Amino acid sequence: MGIPMLQARPDLMGSFGMCATTHWTASSTAQAVLERGGNAFDAATAAAFVLHIVEPHLNGPGGDLVALIGRAGAPVRVLAGQGPAPQMASIDYFRAEGLDMVPGSGALAATVPGAVEAWLLLLRDYGTWKLGDILEFAIHYADHGHPILPRAAGVIDTVAGLFRDHWPTSAEVWLSAEGNAPSAGAVVRNGSYAATLRALIAATDSADRVMQIDAARREWSEGFVARAVIDFVATVKHRHSTGSDHHGILSSSDLQGFRASFEEPLCANFRGTTVVKAGTWTQGPVLLQTLAILAGYHDRDLDLETPAGVHRAVEALKLAMADRDSYYGERTPRYQIATLLSSSYAAARRDLITDQASGVIRPGLIGVNPYTPPLVVEDCSSLSPTVGEPTVALSGQTRGDTCHLDVVDKWGNMIAATPSGGWLQSSPAIPDLGFCLGTRLQMSWLDEASPSALAPGRRPRTTLSPTMLVREGQVVSALGTPGGDQQDQWQLLYLLRTLIANHTPQEAIEAPAFHTTSFPASFWPRTWTPAGLVAEDRLGDTVLDELRERGHHVTRAGDWTLGRLSSVTRDPYSGLLGAAANPRGAQGYAVGR
Repeated sequence: MGIPMLQARPDLMGSFGMCATTHWTASSTAQAVLERGGNAFDAATAAAFVLHIVEPHLNGPGGDLVALIGRAGAPVRVLAGQGPAPQMASIDYFRAEGLDMVPGSGALAATVPGAVEAWLLLLRDYGTWKLGDILEFAIHYADHGHPILPRAAGVIDTVAGLFRDHWPTSAEVWLSAEGNAPSAGAVVRNGSYAATLRALIAATDSADRVMQIDAARREWSEGFVARAVIDFVATVKHRHSTGSDHHGILSSSDLQGFRASFEEPLCANFRGTTVVKAGTWTQGPVLLQTLAILAGYHDRDLDLETPAGVHRAVEALKLAMADRDSYYGERTPRYQIATLLSSSYAAARRDLITDQASGVIRPGLIGVNPYTPPLVVEDCSSLSPTVGEPTVALSGQTRGDTCHLDVVDKWGNMIAATPSGGWLQSSPAIPDLGFCLGTRLQMSWLDEASPSALAPGRRPRTTLSPTMLVREGQVVSALGTPGGDQQDQWQLLYLLRTLIANHTPQEAIEAPAFHTTSFPASFWPRTWTPAGLVAEDRLGDTVLDELRERGHHVTRAGDWTLGRLSSVTRDPYSGLLGAAANPRGAQGYAVGR
C-alpha cells in the first residue's frame, strides 16, 4: 500500500501536551491552559467555550455534545451532553402543528440544551481549574472580537434575509445596523454572551471550586438563563424551516430536570486495537459494525487507494447505516446491541457485499421487524459536494455540522469531544443571552415504529460520534470529526489507513476522502441518493471510473473538500505524544510540544 509523498502539515510530536481542534484559536486556548498547569479536561472545557465564539455557525451554548473521557489509568467513559425532547414533544403535537417531520430550524426542534451543563460537569468532576479562569478566554474573544471565518460569514449572508424578515433578534446579533452580514475576516463581537458567562461566574461568591461550578449549573438550568429561554419560546412565534410559524415547547421543568451524565461506552476489537464509542443513542456503533464487517477481509483487500478497497468500505458502511436507522435509539435493548456487534452477525452481513454497488436499504435480521424509514430520493449532485458544513437556505434549512477537539496532557489524560448544535442559523437568538437554541430534535422520526421515534423525555439519536483507541488497557488515541452522517465514515478511513496501511495520523487525515449518501440523512429534509458516493478528485480518475462501472453514483467533490478530522496520540511505552489536524479550509490546527 502506498503512502502519500507530500504532507500539507507535519505530524506534531512532544512530551508535554497536545491539542487539536477545528479552529486554531481553540487549539491555542487549550494549549495555553496546559502551559498554565491545567489538565486535559480543563483545557478542553476552556477551548469548548471559545468554540462557541469563533465557530458560531457550527456550535453554540444552546447545543449539545458527546465526549469520550480517558483519565490516566482508568477505563474510558462517555460524557453524555445530549438533552432530551421536551415533555410536550409528542408525535401527536407535531402532527397537530401540520408537520410530518421535525423542522430543521426553529425552536420547535429544540431539545433541552446539554452542552454547557456537560462541560461544567466535566470541569467539576475531572478538571482542576476554577470556573472564572476557564471562561476568561471565551469572555475575552466575545468582548474584544475575533476575525470571523469566511464560511461563518457566508452562512450569515445566506440567512440575512431570514434574520431581517423573521428573526430580528438574530439580526441584532449578527447583522450590521444597515442589515448586512459581516464580511470574511471582519472583527465580530458578542457582548451579550460575554455578559452571560460573567453572570454564571457571579452566581456564587464561594471560594470553593466545586460549589462555584454547581452554582453556575443551577443558574443555567433554573436561574436567569432558564428564565430567558422559557420566556422566549413561550412568547415568540417565529419562522421554521417548513415555512410556517410556531412557538417552541421547552418548559421550566424540562431545563430543571436535565443533568449531563457519565455512561459506559461500547467497544470492539479491530486488528489488535480496541475501538471505543458511545452507545446507540448516537450513531457511534456504526463504526464498530463496519469494522466488524471489514475484519473478515485480508489487509490487501482494504487498500483505500484501489477501487476494490473503496468499494468494500462503502458497501460495509451502507449495511451498518441501514442497521442504524432500523435499530439504533436510546432504548435499544442490550441483546440487540450484542447481536449487531457480534462476529457471526458481521459475517452474515459481509456475505451481502458483491462486486456491484447496492442501491437499496438492507437492514439485517435480529429477531424483530426492522424499521424502514421513509425514503425520499435526492440526487446528491444537486447539493454542495462538501455537505457537512452547514448548507442553508432562506427558510433556515440546514444540513448541520459541528466542531471537534482532542487533548492529551503530560499525565496521560485524554479527551475526544464533539460539540454541536445551537448554530446561529438554528433558531432566533434569545434576547440578552447572545445565543440560540439547537435543533437536535430533527434527528427524531414522527413514527412510533422507529427506534428513534420522537417521545417526551427521550434523547434523539445524535450523529455526534468521537472515538478513542485503547491498547493493553491504555488509551493511545482520541479522534473525531465534524460532518453529520459522515463522521463515522471519515473516521473509518482514518482507522483503515493508520491501523492497516501504517499511515501516520497526519497522512491519514490528508489522504483522499469519500463517503456514501446511500441512506436517509439524519438532518431535515432527510433525503438520500441510492448508491450515492461523494469522493475527492484526488482518488484519481482510474479509481473513480471503476467505481462508476461498479454502479456507484459518483459525485466528484474537488481535491481538498471532504473530512475535517483531528487526533491526538500517546505511546504507552515511551510516553511520546502526538497531534494532527485537517488542513482543508486552513481552519483546523494542531498545537503542542
